[in-house]
Amino acid sequence: MNKIALISGASAGIGYAIAEILANNNFDLIITGRRKERLDTLKAQIEKRTKSKVICLCFDIRNKEEVFNSIECLPQEFKKIDVLVNNAGLASGLGVIQDGDLEDWEKMIDTNVKGLLYLSRAVSPLMIENKKGHIVNIGSLAGREVYPNGNVYCATKHAVDALSKAMRIDLLPHGIKVTQIAPGLVETEFSIVRFHGNKERADNVYKDMTPLCPDDIADAVLYVITRPKHVCINDMLITPTAQASSTNVIRTK
Repeated sequence: MNKIALISGASAGIGYAIAEILANNNFDLIITGRRKERLDTLKAQIEKRTKSKVICLCFDIRNKEEVFNSIECLPQEFKKIDVLVNNAGLASGLGVIQDGDLEDWEKMIDTNVKGLLYLSRAVSPLMIENKKGHIVNIGSLAGREVYPNGNVYCATKHAVDALSKAMRIDLLPHGIKVTQIAPGLVETEFSIVRFHGNKERADNVYKDMTPLCPDDIADAVLYVITRPKHVCINDMLITPTAQASSTNVIRTK
């Protein structure tokens, strides 16, 4: 049987690309997200062109009951999860702390931190029982530094950074690997979500430069999870060539 990978936030962007590359490399998949139609489309595409088996789990990662119930109801053979990719995450809003939108804050904290915790809590005991596993947390350059108006989003990604290090220690006795992959600018729906659907403002984030694409991060995920058993890539920071930090980006006209 193929190895099994569970990917959260697989309905678009980085998660979608990760699902595709893992299917191309003989992984069976559990893909999760809130948009059932997109998950179903991805499943159909993968099963049409590969031999991978795909299960779709449609739930909101912020809802702990939905998370735990979905994992509990998996077919027994799909509970032998080899790889968990905690990809689901978002930014919502961009502004100074004193004018912050509480709904935006709660959305980011509940998705980026609590959602990652819920899914890791549901899956890691299965890995311990199976005596194998690898957890990959998709972090961010924003988890290494802060930038103007990024306050709460940066805080949530700093939490992912800390959790990744702590999970590595906690799961060490069980032989389970933990990796954080932290991208810089990647052109996905990220900025459209952050700016609440304002496409013009979102497009300006990537204007006059070449950002990373989802396939770049998917390729990194494939690399870290296919290292030999005795090798664990703990941390990987990836930026476009044109980006040195959150606020240092070379733009050419």
